[in-house]
Amino acid sequence: MFSFKKFVIKQERTAMKIGTDGVLLGAWTPIENNPFSILDIGTGTGIIALMLAQRSRAQQIDALEIDEDAYEQATDNFENSPWNDRLFCFHAGLDEFVEEPEDEYDLIVSNPPFYTEDYKSDNDQRDLARFQDAMPFEDLIEAAALLLSVNGIFSVIIPFKEEATFLALANEYELFPLKITRVKGTPTSEIKRSLLAFSRNETPNFPIDELIIETARHIYTPEYVALTKDFYLKM
Repeated sequence: MFSFKKFVIKQERTAMKIGTDGVLLGAWTPIENNPFSILDIGTGTGIIALMLAQRSRAQQIDALEIDEDAYEQATDNFENSPWNDRLFCFHAGLDEFVEEPEDEYDLIVSNPPFYTEDYKSDNDQRDLARFQDAMPFEDLIEAAALLLSVNGIFSVIIPFKEEATFLALANEYELFPLKITRVKGTPTSEIKRSLLAFSRNETPNFPIDELIIETARHIYTPEYVALTKDFYLKM
């Protein structure tokens, strides 16, 4: 079990446990457009949807999860949260979900599985949660382009080495960068992740910045503390 300041996540049934990536995306995702409706694609434990429920006034927060155990876990986590009237989880794959889209969303978020074949383990459930063949980037971007409202925002966290590819694919679907933050573990380490936010409108000179998580083991930077302090108990 993982306790945050305003909600608790149970994760014993999910292959993908809570990690820094999900927390980063949930805390960083822009909500300046005051979203009424949010979609979290591949919700896992439900962490990102719950963080956005805490941060926003969105009335409709839908989550999508293909793995049955993760779906049941996310549903329980939603029901046991203070925002259970606003959160709903669908047990479906992205391809099924987009076949008959009923809604547009003002905010679409995803912490997509992005490990390639080289990383396959002996745990099939973890592999499904983690590997790119479960949800290729192009499928994700195409779905976002289909489901995003006119003034909507699409937000993801991906490996930094995939950033250029992801930006080029998004551009093909007329989704344009709104904000980019590149994440490093420490001041001397390589950039590991890219936080990307997109909109349907081109933003000239959009902000690009860098976030360093810690200066030494468990010594967090002021920027990381400011980003996550509303969630982590010890921040």
